[in-house]
Amino acid sequence: MNRHGITRRRLLAGAAATVAAAYVPRTALAATPDTLRIAVATAGGGDPITWGGSPGSVARLNGWVEDTFKNTGTRIEWLFFKGAGPAVNEAISNKQIDFAYHGDLPSTVGRSNGLKTRILLISGARNNLYVVTPPDSSINSIEALKDKRVSIFRGTNGHLVAVNLLAAHGLSERDIKGINLDSGSAQAALASRGIDASFGGSEFFKLRDQGLARVAFSTQGGDPSFTRQAHLHVRDEFASQYPEAVQRIVDVFVRAADWASDEKNRDELFKLWARSGTPYQSYVAEFEGQDLAVRNSPLIDEFIIGRYQAVVSDALKLKLIRREVSVDDWFDPSFLRQSLKSQGLESRWTYFDASGKAPGDPPAIVGS
Repeated sequence: MNRHGITRRRLLAGAAATVAAAYVPRTALAATPDTLRIAVATAGGGDPITWGGSPGSVARLNGWVEDTFKNTGTRIEWLFFKGAGPAVNEAISNKQIDFAYHGDLPSTVGRSNGLKTRILLISGARNNLYVVTPPDSSINSIEALKDKRVSIFRGTNGHLVAVNLLAAHGLSERDIKGINLDSGSAQAALASRGIDASFGGSEFFKLRDQGLARVAFSTQGGDPSFTRQAHLHVRDEFASQYPEAVQRIVDVFVRAADWASDEKNRDELFKLWARSGTPYQSYVAEFEGQDLAVRNSPLIDEFIIGRYQAVVSDALKLKLIRREVSVDDWFDPSFLRQSLKSQGLESRWTYFDASGKAPGDPPAIVGS
């Protein structure tokens, strides 16, 4: 049997195990906790603090999570982390949070260190990565980054994409003068010319529109393997103890994904996300020429599974993790399947094949 077949069988077995765990008789469990804590792997902005670019923020700003727990006695806490994914891992380890909006690489690092979580759904797929420079810079390609001072927010879901982009253009991290800066610090350093370039996301469009930066390279419209994925996951212990609460959360995130996938809502969606402090025009630029239903799909498909497997492989090669991480039993689609069925959304989004370029069949982990 080829490796792909083995993987699909393992996914099937993993799905069966997680489904069994998810369907513990509800009568034996408390329906909802006193407090439910949702972490977001970004500092966020606005009032209330939120983030943009993800269907999850639609639920946040519309108060849908709070609404679904109304009259249950459960208090909802949203926690934002300037330290992004690595900081969220620490909070999970200390059991300070229950759910997390998290990127693919940092959550993989956490899992390699023994954090037990379940990926429930995707919430922000195919995020682009850019190389941004001062406006008068001569840098016009990845190759031109050689020997330049370049910031990379290490440990985040943009880190591996940056490394893979360098490799695809004949470079490694050793060929640049890499500097580890968080998003805010990188923007400040770029504006003050403390660095020559930075890898980053749509947050840099604000500097571009102010005339303080220029986009020298973009993954937009290119090979989807050079994109970043984000998801909603939950501590395994919490999911086992409060399956009804998990289902409520997934229902809300799926509802938000449905709304955020409707092209009629594009303008309103970007205005809503702009309440995070990232300008409306930045989202216009980030999503230009791209279908909302592709970017905001919650589905776990062959493309997503393949990307997470690739993240594990790349992280091992770069020694960002020290041991193999099983993807097979990480995804728990049982709550997602139930939500799609109950909301009549089973045909709402397209499943993509491993290349991410063509429609495919639901993988074994979803169809089990």
